[in-house]
Amino acid sequence: MVLVDSSAWVECLRRSGDIGVKLAVEGLLEAYEAQWCTPVRLEVLGGARAEERSALSKRFSVIPYRPCREDDWERAVALAWKLRGHGVTVPWLDVLIAAIALHDGVRVYAVDAHFRTIATHCGVRLYCPGYGGKFSEG
Repeated sequence: MVLVDSSAWVECLRRSGDIGVKLAVEGLLEAYEAQWCTPVRLEVLGGARAEERSALSKRFSVIPYRPCREDDWERAVALAWKLRGHGVTVPWLDVLIAAIALHDGVRVYAVDAHFRTIATHCGVRLYCPGYGGKFSEG
């Protein structure tokens, strides 16, 4: 499975979004490999325009969903401390998403630099679009 970050979903949903990101997300969906989680839900649906909310909710209702649990928050705090120890500060929801991915052993597909930074210091595996869906070891 690949935990698709909000940065990729948002880029995919934009009319003028990057075609490579659109194809990557579509490929993950077709292969039943895409999943999302609670913080991504907040970022994507929380930021949706009123006229888009119903359609987006329906679209996302069929994608495997990983709810956030209390122990995920504890792992995120530990990960945040580890990153801070390396002098790295990234958005808290990205830390939570990375902690979920690390615990579940899934890759993350993101198009922002935060996850590359996180991967450098904690070993989260990043999904790299392409034939067969490669990943990079963080």
